[in-house]
Amino acid sequence: MPASTREAVRVAVLADSDTRWKWGALTARRITAATAEPTGFVLRGRATPTARQLAETGVSTTAPREVTGADFLRAIRDAEERGEGYDVLVLALVGGTVRAVLQGLADLGLRRRPVVVTGYVGVVYEKLTDGLLLRHGADVVLANSRHDAERFRAVYEGVGAGAGSVVEAALPFLGGTPYAPEKGRDTLVFAAQPSVPATRAERAYVLRRLIGHARLHPGREVLLKLRSKPGEHTTHLEEFPFQKLVRELDPPDNFRLVYGHMGEVLDRTDLLVTVSSTAALEALHRRIPTAILTDLGVREALGNHHFVGSGLLTSFDRLDEGGAPVPDATWLARQGVAAGGPPTPQGVGGGSYEGAFDAARDRVAALLALPALPPISPYYTAETAAGYLPGILARHRLDVTAPEPRESGLRRVVREAARGAYRHGVQRVAPVIRRLGEL
Repeated sequence: MPASTREAVRVAVLADSDTRWKWGALTARRITAATAEPTGFVLRGRATPTARQLAETGVSTTAPREVTGADFLRAIRDAEERGEGYDVLVLALVGGTVRAVLQGLADLGLRRRPVVVTGYVGVVYEKLTDGLLLRHGADVVLANSRHDAERFRAVYEGVGAGAGSVVEAALPFLGGTPYAPEKGRDTLVFAAQPSVPATRAERAYVLRRLIGHARLHPGREVLLKLRSKPGEHTTHLEEFPFQKLVRELDPPDNFRLVYGHMGEVLDRTDLLVTVSSTAALEALHRRIPTAILTDLGVREALGNHHFVGSGLLTSFDRLDEGGAPVPDATWLARQGVAAGGPPTPQGVGGGSYEGAFDAARDRVAALLALPALPPISPYYTAETAAGYLPGILARHRLDVTAPEPRESGLRRVVREAARGAYRHGVQRVAPVIRRLGEL
């Protein structure tokens, strides 16, 4: 039965990290007419977030259920058998996992499969082609800006795949109160990233410059905003956590490490500094002064090449001197940020942020109204990628016919120990081996 003939639209979100859960849950609300909270699932793996990380996203009072890929597919199958099948499925996952879940859904042979929506949680600065082709087969591939929509369509059309699934939208977590300076407040926030920059030397450099900036400006509060606490997991593994590097230094009192919801941190930010964090787009949308660092180069590996033409590229030396970049209005418009409210004198804003999701809502509604959805038809198949696809599918082990493993306290303890050992290997053992290899 098409969802358009029922009152309620049932939505499920499958995510593999805290940031993707935030993106997926908010996206589900913006592109559907569902009145109930989406049913949340978080994929078990090395980046499985803690309860604190999930709560800190602030997107739901109900924690998503931790599952394996096969568990998730069983849940989709069982819901249909109960007559409570999901109408829309938001896949907030990396590309390879999206492709594996698409295969699993196709193999389930549901009477009526859900509309499948996927996309990206932020700035797309690496693996553009491969990531997009792995996502091909979803009914809707969301682009976070006009710029991304053009790039996505060019990739699909360039390989002869259909580009009709690409729909321009926006990042679903933009918003918040527009920037308003407060008398007596001067706060610089550096938005850290787990793996950018990657090396110990580069991360130590950033830390030293932040502390140096705090000493040069004793009246300014300098906050280092961190994604995770020691022992927690993120999408990208953090080999050299700032929390450990700072122990070797002696920061002044006006320098602090902070955690928490990014939106709440931005409420008290007067200058947002980062290498390439998506937090820059959140800040720009609120018209908070924003700076993208060039100290380590403007490189694809850092992701700050995405900001070429933005007017935001600058260095610590210039920030130390009191400089603050001025964003380019045309670049902002193409990135889908700073919309809503009256336009600034530079012509920024004036659009409707809510309107950014109209096309996606219309596309999902049209698909839900169809008597039947077409078969899932991804670009990567046994014919087009015979030497690549089997490895991706095998790695995810989505066999729903296998016996469901019994959950137990011992299993949970072993799983957490394995995650801890993996993280220890990345943060402690790998650097030692690398240093030995350089002898």
